[in-house]
Amino acid sequence: MSEVGALRDPSFLRSVRPLLETYASWFRPDVNGLDRLPDRGPFLVVGNHSGGQMSPDLPVLLTAWWRERGEEEPVYALVHSLFMGIPGVGSTLARGGGLVAEAEASEAILAQGGIVIVYPGGDHDVYRPWGERNTIDFDGRMGWVRLALRQQVPVAPVVSIGGQETLVVLTRGEGLARRLGLDRMFRVKVLPLIMGPPFGVVPGGIPTFPLPSKITVEVLDPFDWTDRHGPDAAEDPEVLAACYEEVTTAMQAKLDELAAARRFPVIG
Repeated sequence: MSEVGALRDPSFLRSVRPLLETYASWFRPDVNGLDRLPDRGPFLVVGNHSGGQMSPDLPVLLTAWWRERGEEEPVYALVHSLFMGIPGVGSTLARGGGLVAEAEASEAILAQGGIVIVYPGGDHDVYRPWGERNTIDFDGRMGWVRLALRQQVPVAPVVSIGGQETLVVLTRGEGLARRLGLDRMFRVKVLPLIMGPPFGVVPGGIPTFPLPSKITVEVLDPFDWTDRHGPDAAEDPEVLAACYEEVTTAMQAKLDELAAARRFPVIG
């Protein structure tokens, strides 16, 4: 890899994998459909984001991925710039394949034949209120569609359930975040109120101990638009909207199916 993504270190991943496996095991993970992924990059992985600031969805997905496909595969994940900018934290995430969530970095990795995991809904998605926990909500963000079209790569959707039951989100607090100017200062659009052990009801910036909710992950068949659209389609609003709707509709259908099979929250 070139300078972008060069800090990713497979030996580091092997050293921390037992710790991540232990963390993931708390959620009794069930990851299915990894065989549907393309044999190699470049491709984009798009998932729904759940679990607040201690979101377990990426460790659950990646530990299963590494068991099946190995740590050497050039897999990268987009991370909010707020976390990547924290001294010590950002460099550690970069060694694990973390990238600042910017189009330029994603394009560079895909151009090199790598794989990029993105959770388009970001903070809006990860703090879905309890009543919306089984809803695919990317907040209309289509940067990932534009990226896939511009780079002419497939999109592999990944749907998970259970992560949003590791805590209870009472409200996103978007209005308060807007009034405080958090978006302008930190690119943060929410100031949620959550409930979870050991402190009860707290602001979203205070970590809670995650409930042992069973997490099930399903990889769907990839979408490949290259036979219908060239790179120029990335600038066509109608194409972007149609591709966005195509993927999110398929993801919601799978999430509905997983939710119907889930008899009780947390227990699964």
